[in-house]
Amino acid sequence: MSEDNADAGQRGVSLMDASQQAWGKRGRYLAILGLSLLMITFELDNTTVNTFNNYSLSEFGALSALGSLYAAGLIFFAVVKLPLAKLSDVIGRGYTLAIAVSFYTIPYVLMSTATGAPMYFIGKVLSKIGQSGTNVMTTVIISDITNPRQRGLAIGLSYLPFLGTPWVSGLIVESFVKGSGWRWGVGLFAIAMPIGSCLLIGTLIHYQRKAKQLGFVSSGKATIRSFCSAVDMGGIALFAVGFTMLLLPMSIAGSLPDGWRTPWVPALIVVGFIVLLGLLAYEKSVATNPLLPASYFKNLTIVLSMLIMAVDDLGHTATHTYLYAWGTISYNMSPRDATYFSFTNGVTQCFAGIIAGWIMYRTGYYKWLTAGGAVVRLIGYGLMFRLRGHQNSIAELFIQQFIQGIGSGIIHATLLVPPQIVVPRAQIAQILSLTLSVAFLGKSVGFAIAGGIYTNTMRPALWHYLGDNATQKLVENLYNSITKGVPAWGTAQRDAISLAYTEVTKSFSYVGVGTSVLAIVMCCFLPNLLLPDGNVTVTGHVIAMGEPEETHELPEKK
Repeated sequence: MSEDNADAGQRGVSLMDASQQAWGKRGRYLAILGLSLLMITFELDNTTVNTFNNYSLSEFGALSALGSLYAAGLIFFAVVKLPLAKLSDVIGRGYTLAIAVSFYTIPYVLMSTATGAPMYFIGKVLSKIGQSGTNVMTTVIISDITNPRQRGLAIGLSYLPFLGTPWVSGLIVESFVKGSGWRWGVGLFAIAMPIGSCLLIGTLIHYQRKAKQLGFVSSGKATIRSFCSAVDMGGIALFAVGFTMLLLPMSIAGSLPDGWRTPWVPALIVVGFIVLLGLLAYEKSVATNPLLPASYFKNLTIVLSMLIMAVDDLGHTATHTYLYAWGTISYNMSPRDATYFSFTNGVTQCFAGIIAGWIMYRTGYYKWLTAGGAVVRLIGYGLMFRLRGHQNSIAELFIQQFIQGIGSGIIHATLLVPPQIVVPRAQIAQILSLTLSVAFLGKSVGFAIAGGIYTNTMRPALWHYLGDNATQKLVENLYNSITKGVPAWGTAQRDAISLAYTEVTKSFSYVGVGTSVLAIVMCCFLPNLLLPDGNVTVTGHVIAMGEPEETHELPEKK
């Protein structure tokens, strides 16, 4: 690697380091305040707009496509993380975050003015670029300003707003659904996200410029060639094409008439896999600033951390994609209560993540904490067979969600940090984004599985339980909507529909149990490295800002 290219590839890191030298206490407080405001807005957007999907697709008669919508969105969510992280290493964190936030406004306008499902789909999928970029950049910025021992706790605390936003979101959703409509609710966040992010973006860009003026960082101009080399444009193109070709058929196979038997589905998966293999060869032999260094895939800490997060997310999305619809139909939950129910898992996950981060901070280790989370997750999925029935109490439903959230919160809080301590500091943004991308690959597969189960089992279940009361129109209405043609609560037809939904929901539970067992097995092989509270990684690379390089071996606890 040439010196010029190496410098270009680490530009975002040096800019962030220099910015922290320039900002002092005032700048640091502004950055933390900006992060807080952005995370509040981000979490409120995430919980509210996603809930509106149930009503928008019901209006368009396309509720059955909910799983495909989420899966397609997650393709963009996963694919853009790594390129944006790499870009931030070249132009700086503030400018990259500004680019990400700009992808909220136009997509949300498209969604709020959509006249049919296709237009809504396009807006929703494009908005994932903004959500993904905001998600990865906030986590990268937190990693920039903390050491590994603090990092799990700091990342967990950044999601503290999620403890409250779902409850506020429930009120917002109910207000718009019963009032001006879901369109105004989506449009609201086309304005809210830019406003909520402006303080952090302004702070980062201001102090980045100030650092240049003070001479803390060079302000040399990059050529187009050096820029493309620095961001690894060839690697980005291969990654985007290969990952998309791999995820796309997985995402929509369940909704196709012939499902996985559609000839082009396995063909596209194979081609995507080949392209990704070509990416690895390109990164090893051609790239001067590789997007995916080959060393990542030889490191057990990196590989297992990514895989455990992926299978956990797979199980979660497979069991929760149609949870809102099930609560609405089977328990007659209002929009507010269904929102509370569907986000109980996430709220608990956030709280458990903070506790797990604190334990990591105190002990410096993570392996058996992760394994404990996987066991709790398995218990939660096992309880789904008993506590997600037609006649369970509301309290039982929430308890099961609470238990699942504890397990998942521990897993995610513990596994974002280990991959970061085995790479150079200059690669923290890309290893973090890669870990999140692989996790969202698991989510996409989970959505595809949920969509496939719903598509193949819901109609037969409705015909079976409705019996003589079943008509083609009624079955199709119920299959595609939670608002159109639904029989009144307390009628024999509604009871039959509830039984059909419950039967389909139990099919999702088997996926959750299987993924939890797999996660427990992988945890047994996960290295248990000490999380340093100093300035080195296990490979001897510098991870703190402005410190001289030193070599240090960190112990592994069995």
